[in-house]
Amino acid sequence: MTESRTILGIDPGTNLLGFGVIRVDASGKPHFVDMGVLDLRKISDPYTKLQCIHEKVGALCTQYNPDDLAIESPFYGKNAQVIFKLGRAQGSAMVAALMHGAKVYEYAPRKAKMAICGNGAAAKEQVALMVEKTLGIDIRSKYLDATDALALAMCHYYQLTSPLTSTSAATSWEKFVAANPDRIRK
Repeated sequence: MTESRTILGIDPGTNLLGFGVIRVDASGKPHFVDMGVLDLRKISDPYTKLQCIHEKVGALCTQYNPDDLAIESPFYGKNAQVIFKLGRAQGSAMVAALMHGAKVYEYAPRKAKMAICGNGAAAKEQVALMVEKTLGIDIRSKYLDATDALALAMCHYYQLTSPLTSTSAATSWEKFVAANPDRIRK
């Protein structure tokens, strides 16, 4: 990665929506920018919640101009209604980001936890601790949904910077070696 970029991470929810913003400098180092939680619990109308999500993500995009949106994909649960609600929240956030020119990338919760903690079943507190250590910040416990969003942004950063996830690496070892001669030991 030779260009700086801003990544907005979103942990969608219809009650609490976490967001986290990181900026990757030209040398490829990630830096903490912002994080927070949108509390929607006092709003009873589900469509008003979706409107609030769309407006908040749009405002974040206006403020930080992200290149990419890393968002948690809904995961299968026992209650289909929960999946539908999460999908709607996710869709509202995605449309807002797309309208502001950001590219959208989805990550399963387990993948983000694996990228940050090395354990796909890590607890929110473990994720928060690793995000704190990685980005050199202090996080209060009220921001656990925001740390999940930062973990998604960091997961996307790792995807961008890993030679094993690039398209040239995925197609063949020969292309990987040709594209990364400095990474090969003889």
